[in-house]
Parts: sequence; structure tokens; C-alpha cells
Amino acid sequence: MKRLNQRYWDDVSEGDEVPSIDFPISVYRLVMEAGANRDFNSIHHNTEYAQSTGAEEMYANNFFLQGMWERTVREYIGLSGTIRSLKGFRMKSFNYAGDTVVTKGIVKNKWYEEKEYYVELQMWSENSKGISVGPGSVFVTLPKRND
Repeated sequence: MKRLNQRYWDDVSEGDEVPSIDFPISVYRLVMEAGANRDFNSIHHNTEYAQSTGAEEMYANNFFLQGMWERTVREYIGLSGTIRSLKGFRMKSFNYAGDTVVTKGIVKNKWYEEKEYYVELQMWSENSKGISVGPGSVFVTLPKRND
């Protein structure tokens, strides 16, 4: 298991890159996600049904894709950082079984407000066809060194 390093507000600069994470979309993963988030719509775990709706293949649902962003942000901010809000999360194309989704991000802004140290991360997801989700913003607060 990967150990998370704590990131501090002092260490973050606008334009910094959020390390990307690859998420291979396997049938097993789609079925596990459907069970975990109770989205049993057949478009997420049945190829024939998904194709009957016009899709190329079964595809990942929003909860799964949001979870990819959450994991990417969590690994970047560490356990003492707090995810405050998510804005602009929009799926532009399907993320099909057999493809790989890569989550990416940059630090867009940082500021101090009402005794909290905020950072805005611009996030997006890419698959083999380009950007499939976002870009959107994840707002987080981070601890400050010696505070």
C-alpha cells in the first residue's frame, strides 16, 4: 500500500502539476463499481445492453469517475488536507471497458481566507480519445507549516 505524504500550503505554487494516475477500465472494475455505488444500470456492466443504447461498450458511471478524481486529489494533498467542493465535473465522452482513464491536474490558484489555506486544483480525465471528463475544479484546504 502506498504511503501518502502530507502536502502543506507553503509547498504549493500556482502551475504545479498534480501527478497523474492511470485507471484501467476492466469489466471486473465496472462490476465492482456498480455494486459499490449501487448503480445497477446495465449500461455499466452489460456489453450487449450498452451497445443496444448506441454506446460502443459498457462504460464507467459518474461515481466511479468522481472517485478517480478523489483518489488523485487525496494522493496529492495527503490525509490532513480536506476536499471542500467540486465544480465543473462534466462527462464529455464515455469511458469504455478496455480503455484507460488518466486523471490529471494543476494548481490553478491558492489563497488564505477566514483562517483557512485554500487551493483550487483544475482537474480533468483523459482516455484514448482525449479529454473525457472536465476540466473542473476541486477546492481543498491544506495545513500550513508551523501554524
